Amino acid sequence: MKKYVLHTAIAGLCFAGAANAAEILVTSDIATSTTWTANNTYNLQTQIYVLPGATLTIEAGTIIASDTGIGGSLAVTRGAQIIANGTAANPIIFTSKADVATWVGGDPKTGTARLGVNEWGNLTICGNAYVSENATPGNTAAPSAANYAIMEGLTEAFPGDTRVRYGGGNDDDDSGSLRYVSFRYGGRVIGLNNELNGLSLGGIGRGTDISHVEIFNNVDDGIEIWGGTVNLKYFSIWNIGDDSLDVDQGWRGKAQFGLIVQGFSAAAPQGSGVGDNAIEIDGAEQSDYQPVTTTALYNMTVIGQPISGDHGTAWRDNARAQIRNSIFMDLGERLVAFDNIDGDGGNGYGFNGTLSWADTWTTNWNAAPAHANDPAPGLGGWLGYPAQTNGKLAEITDSVFYNNLNGAAYTEATARGVLPGNATNNNVNAGTFAANPANQPIRSITRGPATPAGALTMLPVIQLDPRPAAAALTSVNAAPNDGFFTPAQYRGAFAPGDVQHWLCDWTATFAYGLTPAADLGTQYCFGDGSGVACPCGNSSAVGDNVGCLSSLNVGGKLRATGCSSLSNDTVVLIGTQMPNSSALYFQGTTQAGGGNGVAFGDGKRCAAGAIIRLGTKANAAGASSYPVGADLAVSVRGLVAVPGTRTYQVWYRNAAAFCTADTFNLTNGLQLTWEL
Repeated sequence: MKKYVLHTAIAGLCFAGAANAAEILVTSDIATSTTWTANNTYNLQTQIYVLPGATLTIEAGTIIASDTGIGGSLAVTRGAQIIANGTAANPIIFTSKADVATWVGGDPKTGTARLGVNEWGNLTICGNAYVSENATPGNTAAPSAANYAIMEGLTEAFPGDTRVRYGGGNDDDDSGSLRYVSFRYGGRVIGLNNELNGLSLGGIGRGTDISHVEIFNNVDDGIEIWGGTVNLKYFSIWNIGDDSLDVDQGWRGKAQFGLIVQGFSAAAPQGSGVGDNAIEIDGAEQSDYQPVTTTALYNMTVIGQPISGDHGTAWRDNARAQIRNSIFMDLGERLVAFDNIDGDGGNGYGFNGTLSWADTWTTNWNAAPAHANDPAPGLGGWLGYPAQTNGKLAEITDSVFYNNLNGAAYTEATARGVLPGNATNNNVNAGTFAANPANQPIRSITRGPATPAGALTMLPVIQLDPRPAAAALTSVNAAPNDGFFTPAQYRGAFAPGDVQHWLCDWTATFAYGLTPAADLGTQYCFGDGSGVACPCGNSSAVGDNVGCLSSLNVGGKLRATGCSSLSNDTVVLIGTQMPNSSALYFQGTTQAGGGNGVAFGDGKRCAAGAIIRLGTKANAAGASSYPVGADLAVSVRGLVAVPGTRTYQVWYRNAAAFCTADTFNLTNGLQLTWEL
């Protein structure tokens, strides 16, 4: 039985509504602990810092909407914290007023996707974990708590301005938490090669909690991580103007359940509005410095640009990464790109006794040869490289590759053993680079017309159902059950089956209609003769998944769609293929007739037990739905005690002369399991 996380609050109740909230202009640094509340909106007027010792708490449902063009931005310094815990029902949204202007009635779960970027700044968090950076005078090649770096996109107001620094010696550092936070239309341009990412994380420790974050339309990278050990879970990065996920300077964290959709956010050069690499993996600066990026990424869904997209993964400066249980599709360039260096004047793989590029792919995770800069275990609080626990230092395994059309897409991947001989990989189109819809590893993707972006051609994604299909439905192995990873036995960022996906309700892509609501529940009790016969021989065809035939010579159909969360029920019951008559939506506590229904009028009653009438609707064009307008949510009207299982059906009028003197019929049944 499929299960869904649903609850009983009325949809939208907790949102104050951007149109009615009081606006607070944020003009100065935050020196003492402060709470931003959901009954206000906040407008960043300049670069705002949360100073050491202070905590900024942002309530669920709070909207931070800044004036377009003034560059308002937020940075959390070392020793400060941000606690921004939204929910799926009431996310925290950082955006611009230009975005808010597209919301219907100020409702943040509406809006219009558009070409836009650089409309405000970003969120930057600076922490105290280890980093490797050779550009800072006095930094050492061996790990040191004294090593630090200057954050990209921030500028010193005076010599020695520590607000812009990140790095230290505490890999367990806690900079706070981000949950259900959406960042839209950001990325202020400071200068040449100095732009704000959607979310910048420098030297962040593993004590920081980051899950369910979204970056939509940003001028530079989506999420960039420099050093530290912070982990990421459930993140969506869409239409980014440079690299979607960029890691550097010895990041040693983990990531799971990430969606990357390459595109463009401005008609600008690649890297400043048009997407570059999907995942860019830099090791250390210099490449023989320690720590060096050593990570494990599980369950990534990476969707490229097939005409003018760049690489799926780009590797530089001694980086080490394991990518497993993932999907790479529609890449315009190579799956594996050996960039070697990042163009900053440093050296790449093999420098000063480090592993060569080829050796990195064949060396066991725990067998890297000793190097002069390697620290002794436990030295100075050094916690080493915990992200990898088996396999090779560099690998892409147990993954699906589809419709990667570039003739060189797999050349380097094949040379590194990714293809074709790796038994745990499933390369759907190896050797042909041709798309076969039967092998597409996601449910659906719709692209808009070819759009010029400078000298490049973009095919924007305008509809996406990223849930897995074909070879992505199952994987050979799963992530380890280590307290962070979820042992998910499938490929890509979304679970298989008719379950709701984690983008529902809180993301820009959902609000703008780019990603769909999910079909919920289990349909049962069909009028196809497989169970109790329909009362007057009006059985539907086997496999139609509808009720008994009606006077329209089709059976009524009931399904449920919507999103759900711990504090919100947005489920909609939808009845179709009915005559244009009254339709009564009702709820039961059990299934009648053992799930086969019992004869009732011209149809079969499937929902039984304690019956509650949800509401009566008038069918138009053979369809109706509940709830509509001011109706109570399904779980509220149905008095659902969570957890609990409920059954649903629609009763409707047939033409009077149909079948027998009984002139009413019913749709199929539907069962939902409501859980905390």
